[in-house]
Amino acid sequence: MPDSRPVVLIPSYNTGPILPATVAAALAQGVPVRVVIDGSTDGSPDLLEPLLANPLLKVTRLAKNAGKGSAVLHGTRDALAEGFTHVLCMDADGQHPAEMIPDYFGLSHRHPEAAVFGRPVFDASAPALRVNGRKVSNFWANLETMGWGIDDSLFGMRLYPAAGLVEVFESTSFARRFDFDPEVAVRLAWRGVPILNLPTPVRYLSREEGGVSQFRYLRDNTLLTWMHTRLFFGFLVRLPWLALRGENPLLSLSPPRK
Repeated sequence: MPDSRPVVLIPSYNTGPILPATVAAALAQGVPVRVVIDGSTDGSPDLLEPLLANPLLKVTRLAKNAGKGSAVLHGTRDALAEGFTHVLCMDADGQHPAEMIPDYFGLSHRHPEAAVFGRPVFDASAPALRVNGRKVSNFWANLETMGWGIDDSLFGMRLYPAAGLVEVFESTSFARRFDFDPEVAVRLAWRGVPILNLPTPVRYLSREEGGVSQFRYLRDNTLLTWMHTRLFFGFLVRLPWLALRGENPLLSLSPPRK
């Protein structure tokens, strides 16, 4: 069974002053952190300069904005080249709790064959539209994988086996923007990668707290609709094999939903 040597990967696009706070919180866990600046134009990458003295941190700047998925792909390839085996993706906007990093890494060390998906635990800061709207994507993702165990198809705090993630990217020209999280989840499940779900608090920061969002309701929901249409037809092609292969071997290890 392969070992696990994980690294935190933070893609960022125009995240503003919340970016260094997010990176500093991850570094405080004493783990290696890689940041991929996806063509930011707001000056936020310069705010990381004081943190670069920490040898655990490396920052890569992409010249043009290409989307979250593209930034994650770039960072994952670099992580593999450095000898890391797993990447823990975290959003740069402060939504994901850095104190949960040891929990993700611990599960990966115990089950290096698995992907560890965050199951969001929302508080009062979560917009009802976002909380309820994701149920549609979750329904389709579980249909397309015959209940493989994707508790949340859109939550961005996830730990992936790096080589398997790159293989998924190389199997499709999609999953480069907002469609990244749900599409790679479905495609990993199609490949039989075991999935563990880890309940994880999520907080939506207010504008006064420095919160930012790149989500655009019409644009991104149109992208998700097209994505699930494509994936549904891919599911139909794979249906005989998916029906015969059995369930996610680690399904019973995920905590039950409340």
